[in-house]
Amino acid sequence: MPEMSRSRLQGLIRDGFVRVANEVVTKSGLPLEDGQVIELRIPPPEPAGIVAESIPLQIIYENKNLMVVNKPAGMVVHPAVGHSSGTLVNAALAHAPDIEGIGGEQRPGVVHRLDKETSGLILLAKNDQTHRWLQDQFRLRKVKKVYLALVDGLPPTPSGIVEAPIGRDPSHRKKMAVVPITRGREATTEYHTLERFDQHTLIEAHPLTGRTHQIRLHMAFLGCPIAGDTLYGHKRVSVPLKRHFLHAARLQITLPGESEARTFEAPLPPELDQVLAQLRGHSSSFQEHLE
Repeated sequence: MPEMSRSRLQGLIRDGFVRVANEVVTKSGLPLEDGQVIELRIPPPEPAGIVAESIPLQIIYENKNLMVVNKPAGMVVHPAVGHSSGTLVNAALAHAPDIEGIGGEQRPGVVHRLDKETSGLILLAKNDQTHRWLQDQFRLRKVKKVYLALVDGLPPTPSGIVEAPIGRDPSHRKKMAVVPITRGREATTEYHTLERFDQHTLIEAHPLTGRTHQIRLHMAFLGCPIAGDTLYGHKRVSVPLKRHFLHAARLQITLPGESEARTFEAPLPPELDQVLAQLRGHSSSFQEHLE
């Protein structure tokens, strides 16, 4: 095995590159038994530096400490294997060069992430102090994120809370799965129905934790996967989309130096609005009356 640091090994474990007895493990410190086979897959090295690229950004808010961006679907947040350019970070470096190295060389400014095909609001820190502040806000669960999602079918109840631990899928490295708490991390999602169609439901989802693929996996766990999600849902796309219907629509957070929380909003992108317009025109929709 090539020489590598303890933190590097822990990172490979956390990212699902290690198998013990043919099962993916994502936590270090696992007791081993005699004769167990340990498999370590070492991914290609990440690019050494990130190049600033002049890519248009829809900036919702910006000050000297941070910016709030409306990320389009199809854009990866930060460079990784297979995505060395065209990312949100590449674009942000061209707009604000000082963020280079903030929070880490490969993910400068990044505090939280959105999946590639998820659109909507994301925060980027512009200095280390703000990066730490925002990380603390997320860690203490003081950030409220609200997503709009169209799901296939109907949730079991109009509103509800999903509490199901999430960990790596032992048979598919790119997928997450609902697993026993001993193999994953606690995960909680609130949802509320906004509008019902013949075969779909528009919901508002509020993740109380921030696990990878959380909303997508929790809705699939309920039997109503996100429309267009071919990883956790139906392989045959149920709506005319080249992405899944999940959008980070609202984000509420207290910014450094302020006492009152701010709320930022991002409207649905046109391709998602068009899907809703088609559903409303071809089905008997029922809109929930919200308080």
